[in-house]
Formats: sequence, structure tokens, C-alpha cells
Amino acid sequence: MASPTGTPASSSRKLFIGPRIRRLREQLQWNQAELASRLGLSLSYVSQIETNQRPVTASVLIKLAEVFGGGIGQFSEEQDQQLLADLDAALRDRSLTTTVMAPAQVARLVEQAPELAESYVALHQRYLRLQDEHSQMIDRFYGEQGREAAGATPSFRGEPLPHEAVRDHLNRRNNHLDDLDLRGEQLAESLGLVPGHRAQPLRDLLLQRYGIRTEVGDEAETREETSDAFLRHYDARRRLLRMPRFLSDAQQAFQLATQYALIAEADAIEAELGAGAFVDEATRALARQGFAHYFAGATLLPYGEFLTTARNARYDIELLQQRFQVSVETVCHRLSTLQRNGNRGVPFYFVRVDQAGNISKRQSATSFHFARHGGACPLWHVHEAFAQPGRFLTQIAEMPDGSRFFGIARTIERHGGGGYLARRKLFAIGLGCDISHARELVYAEGLSFDESTVSKQAIPIGPGCRVCPREHCVQRAFPPAGKALVADSDSESLVSYRFTG
Repeated sequence: MASPTGTPASSSRKLFIGPRIRRLREQLQWNQAELASRLGLSLSYVSQIETNQRPVTASVLIKLAEVFGGGIGQFSEEQDQQLLADLDAALRDRSLTTTVMAPAQVARLVEQAPELAESYVALHQRYLRLQDEHSQMIDRFYGEQGREAAGATPSFRGEPLPHEAVRDHLNRRNNHLDDLDLRGEQLAESLGLVPGHRAQPLRDLLLQRYGIRTEVGDEAETREETSDAFLRHYDARRRLLRMPRFLSDAQQAFQLATQYALIAEADAIEAELGAGAFVDEATRALARQGFAHYFAGATLLPYGEFLTTARNARYDIELLQQRFQVSVETVCHRLSTLQRNGNRGVPFYFVRVDQAGNISKRQSATSFHFARHGGACPLWHVHEAFAQPGRFLTQIAEMPDGSRFFGIARTIERHGGGGYLARRKLFAIGLGCDISHARELVYAEGLSFDESTVSKQAIPIGPGCRVCPREHCVQRAFPPAGKALVADSDSESLVSYRFTG
């Protein structure tokens, strides 16, 4: 069996996945005897596995994947990490419950009743969305001082927004879409794509296979059709794909591969849409484009070649940028997707934040808990990056549950071509991993990761003020939901909000 980074698992680490096996068996309406027969094992052996009295060996794990279908990844312990983090945050919301569950109880709930845990997390997320929408509605009609005067409560759906639904689907997949990843890698190999010369082979492919012509025009020409500086415009009637001239070869190739995916890989994309069970066409349209982008990224940065190079470079983003001739953001985004069964890279989270603290991208193959509502934690170093543009900053962060992460952050700038008056976008991006993987990164060079040093260096951050339980944070913007404020005008401290329970 392989570890998350593709290296052999430690022999001392045993895999107990009995409840997961039992659920899969029951879904297929098999009894233990039938499963034992299909696995070629004794009934008592299967019974002991399902009750976690015996661990699952590598050979049995392979048999389980064959019998139940799908990859070994469905039995991976990493699949539960994000759910565990989400559930822990939801159970800390004192507006819903005053009971504090011990970490061991939360872990058992995720292990033994994951469907219940997922349902609770989904309900909590909808509850938070309803609170946000209700507050915004009250502010709109009554102003910030008129909340108490509002007697009626509007009715809201509480459904996730389209971009939230797509993000949640990717997070459930550990930010890795294996079928589309393989197809992108195969296309790159078949066309012999090399950095700096990717666009022309893709243009030729679209023309030869689908009769689609490609025009690369000046920015002034592209703006005749739209007030926005678009990057790709496909006219299906004329079979014409237009792109602006300011795009680099890699950027043109990305747009060409995206358009190719929407046509040639439509069935694979539709299959992924079906797996996501998206409820409305707006969400499906956004997901369709996102999956096409995923395919394009896999085409420009083929999995095997990119992962091997990343490991050899110790995940040095600038070296990878130079080697593959893509942007820093593209490298970081791709690094967060390298979770193929049997050959995994370091599990990263990836986030993109604007200067107001809004998170416009958040994808993760880790249990790092992002803020879903409100701003991100102000102690997170990704905000500090704006004060030191172009520099890589590092941080050891500790979440309220005690988990620690090693992260890097840096600013990036995007623009739509042109000169001084061209519109520009400034973001900060963050890339991080569990601290156990930190030594694999060049950015940890010279740092000590012994327990005493890490304890001193770790910055206590949270998933956002609204759900963060930390009581003595001097950066807290507002109290957590459901907590009662302590009213004491006779004392004052740097902590803006003191609360109970």
C-alpha cells in the first residue's frame, strides 16, 4: 500500500476501515458470507475486518477495490480528514448546541456514520448561509441599527451558491479528477506538447478534427464584441475560436485545451457533472467550465512529468514556473491536484485571496479548514503578502483543533494586456500542507520542526471569526455565532470581544 505521497506506508501503520466496508456491502445488499466468497476469504476473517478487530492488508485492499469497483482511494483515510475538520467546526457552533464533543467522539462519528456526519455538515452550511442572507436583507431594509426592529423573517432556500457547490464537489474528490487528469495527460503525450510550443499543435488538432479555425487578434479587435477583455470566444456557427494577442503560448494553449475538452471530452465532463449531482443549470454550467479547465491544466502540466519534476525540485514554485513556462498561480493550482492513487504528491491546500480578504479560490487535498462565511483569519500570513509583493512568506499555523500546517504565500498580478491604463487584478495566493510534509518543501530549508520549536513558532489561526472558538484573540473582528458577550464596562483589554460558553 502507498502513503499519500506515493512512498511505501510504514509497517507500523495499520488500516482499520471496517465500517466503510460494511456500508459498501450493505449498499449492494450482500451478506458477509457473499462478500467473503467474492474476496476468497473466510467468513470469520471478513467479520473481524468489519468490526475493526483486524486491519486490512495491502493484498486485501486490492481485492476490495476489485470487488466493489472504483479505486483504492475510496478506502483512503485522507477522505475523512476534510469531513472531520468540517464536522468539528460545525459542532463548535454554540448557536446550535451547548454540548462539547470530545475529539475522539467526533472521529468515531465520522468513521462509523459518515453519511450522518455529511448531512450535519451540509445542514450547518445551509444554516450559516441563511444567517448571512437574513442579515444582509435586514441591513438592506432597516440598516445596521435596525435589526431588532425587524419582526418578520424572510424565507430563503439556503442552497449553496454555484461556485460553492463546485468547490465542495472538488473537495470531496481531494481536488483530483482522475479520469479527466488521465485524458489530459494522454492528449499531451499524443501531441508531443513541450513548454513554449503547445498552442500550435492544439490549433492544428481543433482544425483537423473539428474544422474549428483559430484567430488571434489585437486587443482592440477583441473589444469590439464585448466590453470585457475576454480570453476565449467560440462562435459555434462559424466554427471560429478567437483569442486576444496578449496571451502567451501557455495561456493560448490553456484556452485551446479548454475548448477542446468542452467538445471532445463532453461525455467525460457530463459523467463528472452527474457525480456532482448539481441541482441547477447555472451550477452545471460553472462546473462544466471548471472541469474543462481541469482538463486543460492536466494537458499543460501532465501528471507524471510534473510530479516527478516537482519532487526533484522539492516543490520549488519558481523552478517549476521556469521549467513549464506557466504562471505561479498555475503551478500552485496544479500542485494542489496531485492525488492520483498509487502516485500521490504532497497533499496541498490552495487559496487565492483579494485585498479585502475575499477568498475567490479555495481547493484542498488536506483537512485545512477554510472560512466559508465572512473573511479569512487576519492572522493568516496570506494577508501579509500584500505588504511584501512578489516575496514568498512562510508560516506555521495551528488550527483550533491542534492540527498544524506549513504554508507559503505570495502576491500575483493579472492583467488583460495593454499598457499603463490596462485593467489589473492583484491577489495573494497561499499554498500549504500538513506540517508532517514540510521537510519535503524547499521553503522549509533551515527550519527546525522539533516539537518545542514548532510550539513556539506556530501562529494560532482559525477558520474565520464567526466559527472560531479562540477566546483571547486580539484580532477578532466579531464574536462567534451563538456566544453571549460579556458585558463589563469596568474593565478593558486588547481583546475586543469577550464571550461565554
